[in-house]
Amino acid sequence: MENHLLSLLIWLPIVAGILILGAGDQRRAALARKLALGFSSAVFLLSVPLYTRFDTTTAAMQFGERARWIDAFNIHYALGVDGISMPLILLTTLLTVVVVIAGWTATPKRVAQYMAAFLIMEGLMIGVFASLDAVLFYLFWEAMLIPMFLIIGIWGGPNRIYATIKFFLYTLLGSLLMLVALLYLYHASGGSFSILDYHRLPLALAPQVLIFLAFFAAFAVKVPMFPVHTWLPDAHVEAPTGGSVILAAVMLKMGGYGFLRFSLPVTPDASHQLAWLMITLSLIAVVYIALVALAQRDMKKLIAYSSISHMGFVTLGLFIFNPRGVEGAMVQMISHGFISGALFLCVGVLYDRLHSRMIADYGGLAAPMPVFAAFMVLFALANAGLPGTSGFVGEFLVILGAFQVNAWFAVAAALTLIFGAAYTLWMVKRVIYGAVISERVAALPDVNGREMLFLGVLAALVLWVGVWPNPLLEVMHATIDNLLEHTAASKLP
Repeated sequence: MENHLLSLLIWLPIVAGILILGAGDQRRAALARKLALGFSSAVFLLSVPLYTRFDTTTAAMQFGERARWIDAFNIHYALGVDGISMPLILLTTLLTVVVVIAGWTATPKRVAQYMAAFLIMEGLMIGVFASLDAVLFYLFWEAMLIPMFLIIGIWGGPNRIYATIKFFLYTLLGSLLMLVALLYLYHASGGSFSILDYHRLPLALAPQVLIFLAFFAAFAVKVPMFPVHTWLPDAHVEAPTGGSVILAAVMLKMGGYGFLRFSLPVTPDASHQLAWLMITLSLIAVVYIALVALAQRDMKKLIAYSSISHMGFVTLGLFIFNPRGVEGAMVQMISHGFISGALFLCVGVLYDRLHSRMIADYGGLAAPMPVFAAFMVLFALANAGLPGTSGFVGEFLVILGAFQVNAWFAVAAALTLIFGAAYTLWMVKRVIYGAVISERVAALPDVNGREMLFLGVLAALVLWVGVWPNPLLEVMHATIDNLLEHTAASKLP
């Protein structure tokens, strides 16, 4: 089975999602939930060997699969993972289980379709991280938009149609330029769609710059980077809780993954030439968007802007070209997946009870909901970068790497620790502490066993990575060192 483990991880949830659609009758909602939990749990357990059997001493692709697909264009069904993609696949499989559990009672209509959409999207997202053929990558990249489009459009809030169209147009238009770049690389490589072949192409600087900008259009939107970030707050506010979790925790990471898999190794000289642009946009996101978050009244919108600010750390770390920065960016991606997912789940817990996301509608939750308050404070402190939590590790490594390049970069990036504490703790103060604001708030029940389960798992992961990040870092060392060595070597002919 190990020879086809990646295929199993991709296609099992997709097939399971299609089967669950057969339980579309609302009277069989309970069956749909149980099937979704069973299949998503099985996929997570199947993904664990990716970590336990991973060889940390090599940068080569592992668990590889390759089969002829379309001979006329030399397209292959090629899969593999390295120290960059493997942790992101594990993040995907874990959070899909969390989303299924979190949506157990929160979806009153079309339960089977809701669960099926997440399972199908899980398989497509794993396909993005595992693909080593450009056509296969592009198909998975575009196809994963469809389930998220439906999740927001069907189960979203009152302005869901506007948010869905905006999300779809932003991401689709950026991806079209990426397709043009992939077609150019196909011809430049003599008719190969192998992504690894593109890493060895001797391209002149001018084509590299154009290819870099084409990839930038796709990946910057997905991160999202300033100034193409405006779709994200709308999408988050209108998406159901599960949609917000997957969007923030996994889909945003595909932008960072794209820069690591394509932009840096395929266009290393252009990446160095345009690093000033990437660093500038990253620092604007880190500082300016954090100030925007400080002004928000909607908890979901505040967390959405917080995500943009924290993802600025990722792109900053990638383009300072040293091991600490890149490893910090990778840790930040995984950590942000845990923390942002947990914060959106906390908002979902409150919304299920009071049907409001507005900060002004809450106050004094620590009295009626002490266990929930403990979880939310922990995740808020992690979001602010408290030492001992995963939020600190990634940001500290990126700041350390930035300091080695330019002390002012590090100073500007470190401002987000101050601003992050400001908007996060300001929200916590108004929501959790103080006098109980109303009788409705006083009557709110604390977290139940199901909510305790998914919040507890994420809390444990946030603390584990914060206290002992080495198990996560050691799988990345060889891959990132090899990437930086490759990027440092000019490919100019």
